[in-house]
Amino acid sequence: MLKKNMLATLCATSLLTAAIGAHAASGESAPVLPASVSVDKVVEDLDHPWALAFLPNKQGMLVTERSGNLRVVSPGGKLSAPLSGVPQVWAKGQGGLLDVVLSPTFDKDRLVYLSYAEGDKEGDKAGTAVGRGRLSADMTKLGNFEVIFRQEPKLSTGNHFGSRLVFDREGYLFIALGENNQRPTSQDLDKLQGKIVRIYPDGRVPTDNPFVGQQGVRPEIWSYGHRNQQGAALNPWTGTLWTHEHGPKGGDEVNVITGGKNYGWPLATHGVDYSSLPISEARGKTLEGTVVPHHVWEKSPGISGMAFYDAERFKPWQHSLFVGSLVDKSLIRLQLDGGKVVQEERLLGDLGERIRDVRQGPDGYVYVLTDEDDGAVYRVGLK
Repeated sequence: MLKKNMLATLCATSLLTAAIGAHAASGESAPVLPASVSVDKVVEDLDHPWALAFLPNKQGMLVTERSGNLRVVSPGGKLSAPLSGVPQVWAKGQGGLLDVVLSPTFDKDRLVYLSYAEGDKEGDKAGTAVGRGRLSADMTKLGNFEVIFRQEPKLSTGNHFGSRLVFDREGYLFIALGENNQRPTSQDLDKLQGKIVRIYPDGRVPTDNPFVGQQGVRPEIWSYGHRNQQGAALNPWTGTLWTHEHGPKGGDEVNVITGGKNYGWPLATHGVDYSSLPISEARGKTLEGTVVPHHVWEKSPGISGMAFYDAERFKPWQHSLFVGSLVDKSLIRLQLDGGKVVQEERLLGDLGERIRDVRQGPDGYVYVLTDEDDGAVYRVGLK
């Protein structure tokens, strides 16, 4: 365990997943040299933290704990008491308080958006909800919290809530949702399981969403055929939404999202069931009429959290996509050439902790959050 505020140098193990240049033509693998990274523990004593969001003007960051707490971490690493005004969450299984993002106009409205598991009236099942509240000037509470979206129907008994929140350049809010471990619902357009939805910041549905006006179809839906989406980020060079999702046993995948498209689950998958038997609905790894994954791991690393790197601080990391791993307990760096993944590198394997979230900090460092009983936020850079 790294001590607080102490730098440690870890060896990064590298894996090449795509050939480059002449190596691609010859079928050979291009050599990848290990990188030496620095790791600084920013804060610890977090209860299964799930997501973080940086506050402007060097005021620190907001961190969610799956048990239901929202906390502020100061620039010096001091952890606040839980903020008041946070909604009650359904903290069972994988459910609880999940993602956090700031309003694109936070400087004016101080709105904070949260995704979380919300139970039904009986408390037996739950779905993902999204709401927003106004962060007080002293950063101790969220005021006037309102729910702007509810995943319907509520079908989860504790699994596959997703969820990640992303604002695009036009100010639309995308919500990447899980299918509640109810596989067929991903293809059911009258349900919000296994979907990406696109709404206005106040919850209204844009009239140009691809399924608006179609009978028996939820107008919020932007894309469908997703399993359990655990990462989402806006490509800073193209403005395109990228997401990633857990496969079953094998078949974790990264997708580039286009409105109206079917991303295949459970009809197309590179994975099998946890029993090692085929997914009963699957018709192959790919299926005509569905979008082929942009990148696939045949063996699931249990991906979670995702961030593009476009900062100037660390040149070797520019044009990278960072992805956390819950199973392999590593930070995966995918090197991009345009939009193509040309190289894969595994970092932080020596840390031995489940990485739940990944964000690029305003200082150009990469910040990772670990999903543990004693979870932590680490600042990661190149030595």
